[in-house]
Amino acid sequence: MSDALPEGIKHLVTIKPVEKAPKLTDQAKKELQGVGMMDDKGKLKLKGVSPKMLKRMKQEAVDCPVLNQEIAFVQCYVCKNFHSRVTGQVYCKGEPL
Repeated sequence: MSDALPEGIKHLVTIKPVEKAPKLTDQAKKELQGVGMMDDKGKLKLKGVSPKMLKRMKQEAVDCPVLNQEIAFVQCYVCKNFHSRVTGQVYCKGEPL
C-alpha cells in the first residue's frame, strides 16, 4: 500500500462486511430525506447506485475516524467527508462535522 494519499484526503478507511449493519442515526435519516435520497417510509433511493449495489452497501460498515465509532457504509457514503471508494477502502477528508 502506498503512503501517498490524494490531496485533501486525511484518512484511508477500510470497509468491512458485517452480519447486520449498524442502524442509521436519526440525524443521518433526516439529512437523507432532506436531500431526497430517502423517502418518508425510510427507503433509500441513491441516484446512480443499482439495487444490487445498494443491498451490498447495507451489509458493510466502516470505523469512522471523524465520529470515532462504527457506522453503516451508507451513512459514510452520503457524508460530506466521503471522497471516493477504491477497492474496499474509502478516502475520507476527515473534516469536523
